[in-house]
Parts: sequence; structure tokens; C-alpha cells
Amino acid sequence: MSWAPYCVVKVVVTAVLVVAISELSKRSTHAGSLLASVPIVSVLAMIWLYAETRDVVQVATLSRSVFWLVLPSLVLFLALPALLERGYQFFASLGMSIGATMLMYLVTIALGRHLGL
Repeated sequence: MSWAPYCVVKVVVTAVLVVAISELSKRSTHAGSLLASVPIVSVLAMIWLYAETRDVVQVATLSRSVFWLVLPSLVLFLALPALLERGYQFFASLGMSIGATMLMYLVTIALGRHLGL
């Protein structure tokens, strides 16, 4: 498969999934959150990586790295509702939550390097 059409397929499949989650969430936040909680982006990245390289070691390394970086990403899902419930505006809450998550990424990466992960 040629590179350009393959990239278009990857972008379209990924975009369709994001739109599907958004539309489903309008109808049912529980169903939308269930679909969003499935690591779709990670699974797609692993599929695309394997399809392009056939390198299972690289896929395993990606999977392990994603695991360790999922942990600090959970800060966003704790901070955002807490800030919104305290009356902060949506974009301010989102920005602060993303900032806290980025800080936790840096801490996790530094800790991982220190521990040899």
C-alpha cells in the first residue's frame, strides 16, 4: 500500500472513532465514557505500528510505555470534574487539568528513568 493513501486511511479511521464517541456521548454519557475509556488510540497505534513494521518487540515496548503513562493521565479525569464542581469555567478547568497532567507526566518520566523503566 502506498504511503499517502495509507495515511489517509489511518486519519479517517481515527477521526471516525473520535466523532463516534462525541456523538454517542450526546445521547448517553455512560455509553460515551465506556467507549472513550477503551484505549482506542493506543490500540490503533499498535495496529498501525505492527502493520507497518511487523516488529512485535516494538509493539510490546509501545504497550509497556503506554501503560506507565496512562497512570499520570488519570489526573486529568480527577482534576477536571473537581474544578468544574467548584465553579471554575470549563476552559480554565480543562487548562488547569491538562497542566496538572503534564506535570505528572514529567514526574512519572523522571521517576521511570530513575527506576530504569
